[in-house]
Parts: sequence; structure tokens; C-alpha cells
Amino acid sequence: MIKESKEGIVLQIIVTPNAKDNSIEGIEPWKKRLKVKIAAPPIGGKANKELIKFFSKLFKRDVTIIRGETSREKDILIKNATKEEIEKILGLHH
Repeated sequence: MIKESKEGIVLQIIVTPNAKDNSIEGIEPWKKRLKVKIAAPPIGGKANKELIKFFSKLFKRDVTIIRGETSREKDILIKNATKEEIEKILGLHH
């Protein structure tokens, strides 16, 4: 779910568009992906834009989608972040 790379942290997520608001819902048990609800619809890249805005604000870092542009399952890169920072923000202390 959280992988380290040279550029930062890769976060594996599963997105539910058209939600009431943007939120993180915990970890999807079978796929081991972070469940994220996004208020925008999945039309014309709106949900992706909203997802990037939501995570950029949450992590205070540049965020890009590196896999799954048109899928609910996405890998996002949080640039210049550490695994500890991301786990702390997400409340995933081990």
C-alpha cells in the first residue's frame, strides 16, 4: 500500500467518485489499498483533479497519479515524502 521510491512515496489507493465529500475511509482488506472517497464525478478527469488537490493539501507535497488514470485503482506519487510522514498523516502507526 505504501512503497518507497527515489522520488518519494507511492501510495496505492482505490477511489470512489461522486461521494458526499472527500475523505479517507481506511484500508480495503482484500486489495490492501487505501480507500478514498472523492466528491467529483469521474467525467473529464474531474475526480483525478480533485484527488490530486485533496492529497496535495493533506500531505503538503506535490502529488501525481503514476498509474491508473482511468481506473478506480490508482498509484499516486507523493514527492519528497517519507514513509513515516505519510503513515503519521494517515494515522497508520505500526
